[in-house]
Amino acid sequence: MTLEAFFSDNKKAALGFSGGVDSSYLLYAGIKYGADIQAYYVKTPFQPQFELNDALKIAEFIGCNIKILEYDILSHDIIAENPQNRCYYCKSAIFKLIQKNADADGYEMIIDGTNVSDSYDDRPGMRALSEIGVRSPLRECGLTKDDIRILSREAGLFTYDKPAYACLATRFPAGTKITKQDLICVEKSENCLFKLGFSDFRVRIFSNAARLQFKDSEFMRAAEIKNQIVSELSPYFENILFDTKTR
Repeated sequence: MTLEAFFSDNKKAALGFSGGVDSSYLLYAGIKYGADIQAYYVKTPFQPQFELNDALKIAEFIGCNIKILEYDILSHDIIAENPQNRCYYCKSAIFKLIQKNADADGYEMIIDGTNVSDSYDDRPGMRALSEIGVRSPLRECGLTKDDIRILSREAGLFTYDKPAYACLATRFPAGTKITKQDLICVEKSENCLFKLGFSDFRVRIFSNAARLQFKDSEFMRAAEIKNQIVSELSPYFENILFDTKTR
């Protein structure tokens, strides 16, 4: 099946929209093939501000409006406690919110940007999507992440080379409670590293410290300006560690 065929058969859908590579191309394709697509962006403390900015920018480029749903995801104690399967509860809560708003707006089908490259085996959030009945056109049409990047570039979408960016909750080891203040500190620290020119890294919570994880290609530069990095991040973390693993 092609996306054109999918949207020919399914002319109206609500999209769980993140502004990333996959959901941005899916929104573009749906509009291109004449479907009525309403995009919903759920803004929680787990999403940094730049992700929302990107979502608004790409939606404007495509020529459609998105609905922003503010949501205090930490109001769910099971999510704040951060169990191993936290993603299941988080995805379930977010897409139930989308479902509620989609129903009110007259959209029965919910779609998302899951593609063939996304594995179901180690992603508990996939089970939540399945239970709610969310469909994944990119996956159904056999499109991989590489395919989507190529198609996005051909479509002129600036997201075509956007790095993968997991939500801020992934910076916390399973079992470590997630607080809004710690999320703010992580986001501000990562903003500092972006401004210093780093592109693929993570600031992870490690005991009472921040563990900065860089790609091998960027680690040497990080080591060279270590004192500057520590100075920039010191308002947010007392102890700062350096590491070369980003995943």
